[in-house]
Amino acid sequence: MASNKPSLPANRGFVVQLYADAKPEQGDFRGRVEHLASYEAAHFTSVAELTAFIARILKAQEQEEARDMERDEV
Repeated sequence: MASNKPSLPANRGFVVQLYADAKPEQGDFRGRVEHLASYEAAHFTSVAELTAFIARILKAQEQEEARDMERDEV
């Protein structure tokens, strides 16, 4: 059965830019990340900071969607 949802929804899109002198092959992940739907952005100096930003954005988005669904049910 085909799904009507896109496999890569736009509201889960991010742009990750690494600084020119970052060396990811040596574990040096530094740069900037931006959420495409909200334009919220942050600089990061590690993979942990990058993933924490993404997780925070997605969690907030899920909470907002849940609130919207609750409002619709009332």
